[in-house]
Amino acid sequence: MCGIAGILHFNHQPVNPSLIQQVTNAMQHRGPDAANYMTEEEIALGHRRLSIIDLSAAANQPFTDNSGRYTMVFNGEMYNFMEVKSLLGDYNFKTGSDTEVLIAAFAKWGPLCIRHFKGMFAFAVWDRAEKELTLVRDRLGVKPLYYYADQEQFIFASEIRAILASDKIKRRIDKTALQELFSYQSIGYPLSAIDGIKQLEAGTCLQIKNGKINKQVYWDITVAGKKTVDFNDHAAIRKHIRDLLSKSVARRLVSDVPVGAFLSGGIDSSAVVGLMAEASNAAPNTFTVGFTEKQFDESAYADIIAKKFNTKHTHLLLKPTVFLDEMENALNAMDTPSADGINTYVVSKAIRNAGITVALSGIGGDELFAGYPFFKQYLKLQKRKNLYKGTSLLRQIAATLLAGDSNRKKRMQQIIRAPSPVIEYMYPVSRQILSPALVRELTSFKDFSLQDTALFDQLHSKHKKIERFPLLSQVSVADYLGYTQHTLLKDTDQMSMAVSLEVREPFFDHELIEFVLSVPDDLKYPVYPKSLLVESLQPLLPDEIVHRKKQGFVFPWKEWMKKELRSFCEQRLQRLGQRSFIQGRQLDRYWKRFLANDSSVRWSELWMFVVLEHWMEKNNIQE
Repeated sequence: MCGIAGILHFNHQPVNPSLIQQVTNAMQHRGPDAANYMTEEEIALGHRRLSIIDLSAAANQPFTDNSGRYTMVFNGEMYNFMEVKSLLGDYNFKTGSDTEVLIAAFAKWGPLCIRHFKGMFAFAVWDRAEKELTLVRDRLGVKPLYYYADQEQFIFASEIRAILASDKIKRRIDKTALQELFSYQSIGYPLSAIDGIKQLEAGTCLQIKNGKINKQVYWDITVAGKKTVDFNDHAAIRKHIRDLLSKSVARRLVSDVPVGAFLSGGIDSSAVVGLMAEASNAAPNTFTVGFTEKQFDESAYADIIAKKFNTKHTHLLLKPTVFLDEMENALNAMDTPSADGINTYVVSKAIRNAGITVALSGIGGDELFAGYPFFKQYLKLQKRKNLYKGTSLLRQIAATLLAGDSNRKKRMQQIIRAPSPVIEYMYPVSRQILSPALVRELTSFKDFSLQDTALFDQLHSKHKKIERFPLLSQVSVADYLGYTQHTLLKDTDQMSMAVSLEVREPFFDHELIEFVLSVPDDLKYPVYPKSLLVESLQPLLPDEIVHRKKQGFVFPWKEWMKKELRSFCEQRLQRLGQRSFIQGRQLDRYWKRFLANDSSVRWSELWMFVVLEHWMEKNNIQE
């Protein structure tokens, strides 16, 4: 796991070596083990290394192939690199790294070599012969990649702050992206928080030659995978799911440093740990964050799994107030503003301090196996879709009669008023932080609606492809295009890499996802939590884990914001209220309603504004 960067001048003028060092070193936290740079005529590449596979200096990057034609910087892991290496028998390998296998494969097959690999990655290759720069991002967007282009140059990096460190771009907020941020607590591609900086879409290859930029999608989650199992054979389906997940876990154990696992005691993390125990002769290293206050502590469930699989278990006991103590550090670590992520920062830091560099995580199980309430809600809406035919006026009246300021009622009003119950209208409502009405009230975006967001555009443009999936899978696909990619994965990456911890997610294996998305609803329907996953793994998980009440990290942020964090929040809300895109008086009134215990005002709605102002000030971002 690393940080990568590059600068390409379109006018063929040389790049100042100090500039690529400046850009790359802004990501020192992503790669504390080595820093190297290459400058050559109009191109410069930089790399910060977190050593995981082949720890020798010979595997440092930028890395050049045997022919001398290609030089690469690579962030991520190719889990099946030994399998691909066997296909490259005529290449004289000098290291044991996945980096060298990747560049050898690129030299042989070009950008589409990526179809041979399974992993999480973002990489760039400079072709000296063609004077062409190629950027590739992994299928599901696990690893970030940002870029900026104008008439003179192309700059890319793993983080926004690295591109800003070039001092070539104005530090100006993208107000269109703000609408996305206020709605969903994160920003979807191709936008970023900075005007002019873009995110490379997942599953995409970008090629730059002679000042021209060409984009090619090599993998699309809305393209259904090939049917490999008879869906009438339920036993075969469950077996195939177990096989795919087992292989996914086993691949992610490949490492030349110790590998651990987050263990919360929930279904997903317990499944990962159980499959780790099956895949290795060595006892897994597991880590549970426990808390002194019992209402937050889940360690008893984790202990059950640790004992069952005989893991080397470490119980990291924290006080809930550690989240207050680490809050500002976590906010400062944010490369892009997000209303979430502090939990991930604290847990990642505790595990890194325990001496682990690589940790497996169970995130992604809920999204794939219908673990959220909205999956069932969406099914109910589809059963009532006839109510949307020719009843627009009646529904508008019904929504008007449904008075009230609670978030639940606001969502119900949006669902009732929607022109259709299809996924592009229903899913965004399920994931919104601020309702469109509240965005219009508290900001200058007076004509804003959810249909103005990049997420809606994505879902609408892919509607015909998405509707070919089973209904539960339609929600999963929407989640991968929305919350999963732009909040869950992004926060996991930026908060774990802030403390130099590599997190690997077995549920984000593209072959596993392709298959489970094709499974019919009657088999995937969660009769009990994630029943298809549980039954596919039987008897791996004990009943007390499967049927426990889901808890998760639910800390008293509401109370903290009114007490310990009140001054911190008020200062930032007041300063944000002075900005042109915020209605300062309305925001102040909304804050006062919160302090007065108005139940219709959620702490998370205001926290989004606090985080945004802190991020803008920390990074000197202007309007």
